[in-house]
Amino acid sequence: MKTLFSRAKTVIPGGVNSPVRSFKAVSGEPFFTESAKGAYLITEDGRNLVDYVGTWGPAIHGHNCKEIRDALFDALGKGTSFGTPSPPEVTIAEKIVSIVPSIEKVRMCNSGTEATMSAIRLARGYTGRDKIIKFAGCYHGHGDSLLVQAGSGALTLGKPDSAGVPESFAEQTVVLPFNDFAVIDKVFSERGEEIAGLIVEPYPANCGLMLPLPGYLEHLRKVTARHQTILIFDEVMTGFRVALGGVQEREGVMPDLTTLGKIIGGGLPVGALGGKSEIMDFLAPDGPVYQAGTLSGNPIAMVAGLTSIEKLEKENPYHFLKEKTDQLKNGILAITKEKGIALQVPAVPSMLCLYFTGETVTTFEKVMSSSLETFSPVFHALLEEGIYWPPSPYETAFMSTVHDSDLISKTLEAFKKAFKKL
Repeated sequence: MKTLFSRAKTVIPGGVNSPVRSFKAVSGEPFFTESAKGAYLITEDGRNLVDYVGTWGPAIHGHNCKEIRDALFDALGKGTSFGTPSPPEVTIAEKIVSIVPSIEKVRMCNSGTEATMSAIRLARGYTGRDKIIKFAGCYHGHGDSLLVQAGSGALTLGKPDSAGVPESFAEQTVVLPFNDFAVIDKVFSERGEEIAGLIVEPYPANCGLMLPLPGYLEHLRKVTARHQTILIFDEVMTGFRVALGGVQEREGVMPDLTTLGKIIGGGLPVGALGGKSEIMDFLAPDGPVYQAGTLSGNPIAMVAGLTSIEKLEKENPYHFLKEKTDQLKNGILAITKEKGIALQVPAVPSMLCLYFTGETVTTFEKVMSSSLETFSPVFHALLEEGIYWPPSPYETAFMSTVHDSDLISKTLEAFKKAFKKL
């Protein structure tokens, strides 16, 4: 009998609908999930796996959250899509504006990729310039002008520059090393008048988790403001996850535009672009920058996202998430220290990753020095013990509010066994 993956490969390119799910970076075949609840995935062959992927970020409340599910059932009774404005669009927009420090107006769309593509177009339309700066290892979706030295699946598969992207598109993107103060100053001093926007994951989380050096985000803010370049924070991953207001709340640095996704959809496909009113008003129908979407602001997705955000507001779980993330991080490091394994575990509340290297990772070059040969057997050993860690050395693991001390203890026992097999 054919496996599901064998069947999938005959009708879906690579057998998956998003490349990193293929397990290509770690070898072997992916499992298929039948259902999920709390911190667990239940596979189609009946295994219960403690999940540290969390649908790649949205599941901050765990899987199949009752409040979100109940809200969805209620919304479904009213219809699935209207093609007109609906009340939940306004309510979630008001909520996002009230929480995210830099956002005065917000436009909903259907994915993080849509949000970043729209942010780039808006920055160009607003400034009348063409060049965009991004950073090596940062992934901002699969838009043509941003798929240059990207992270996430593109990095995992060893193809940071995708086929099908014209050279003329890539030429408009300037790729710089993250955490390098001098190179930013040099590029802006030489070409500042050409640069429409600078887009950055303020905590780059698509090449593992590479944290900014002290003062780096502030430096980006000062330089872009001086040259009237639009500073774009891609907070698709970090928004509402590392703090209610994202990295910009934690670091106190305000971008001109912010892209969001993941948590604001409550598990459904949603993206958003927000920022200063004077910039956002350049979007159609009031402005000359066109952006549209048939399902943008879908009422079902809006209700799910609003419920997810309101639950975060009510429970304020960020101290708990930091405590549990630190518990897992420190536990892993204690095991590797005992066994003499070189490992770095950068972490922020509810996010962490594994770099098998002896050096603190603050540059893309150091990311690439992490041992892939060590990561793959650790991943498979964890999976054998019932722990689902992201199937790539360049992805971030996600915690949720249902990852309690018992689950972390179970995870650390699995890590002990995994490292023992090295």
